[in-house]
Amino acid sequence: MVLTVRAKICLNGQSTQIMVMTEASTGTKERTFIENARREQIVAAAIDTIADVGFAQASLARIAERIGISKGVISYHFAGKNDLIGQVAIEIVEAARAYIIPRVLAESAGPATLRVYIESHLAFMREHRNYMVAIVDIVRNGGLTTGGQRRFDGSDVDVAVHFLEELLARLQAEGGLRSNFDPRVMAVAIRAAIDAVPYRLVRDPDLDVDHYAREITTIFDLATQLNREIETPGPTLEL
Repeated sequence: MVLTVRAKICLNGQSTQIMVMTEASTGTKERTFIENARREQIVAAAIDTIADVGFAQASLARIAERIGISKGVISYHFAGKNDLIGQVAIEIVEAARAYIIPRVLAESAGPATLRVYIESHLAFMREHRNYMVAIVDIVRNGGLTTGGQRRFDGSDVDVAVHFLEELLARLQAEGGLRSNFDPRVMAVAIRAAIDAVPYRLVRDPDLDVDHYAREITTIFDLATQLNREIETPGPTLEL
């Protein structure tokens, strides 16, 4: 059975929706522990290889060489490079969710929740630099495709922005953040600051992500804190 998995990745303000075709168990044959471990090893090797040499140069043979197996072993577990890259995308998305979501949900206070939201995203990027470099190069080279065509759905509602907008609105309603900022606009600004980091990591491997996190956390903390009720300016008349 073939399963279609939809995922949305937001990079540098551009939303990329992907459809990944992958195998799903129908009950006739389940993968063994060893098979799953081998698949995970191959996916990890693919991520590191793409981060090192780029998507175009990351052939199945090169990926196999990295972990001392034959290309045929990869072909046994994956239908081809597209299938493998699809699993790479799923791994990156799921790893990010598993890292970030529990940390955000563990916080209840308004300012602390927003700080953890920003810090956890950037901490994941710092700790998984190769994931970020790999996904940027995959997207840039059209490695995530639908029907053989590169698909960008920037006109769609960005899931990440929508989630953050709802979070900010809830924190406002609970009295944890100042009440007179537009949660949609604030969510777009915060996501833009976060989503710029993967591209920065590609250009600057020595980027101090911790410093970047501290600075943008401070910026948005000041922009949303309760004791800074800022009047929204009305329209101005140009003379």
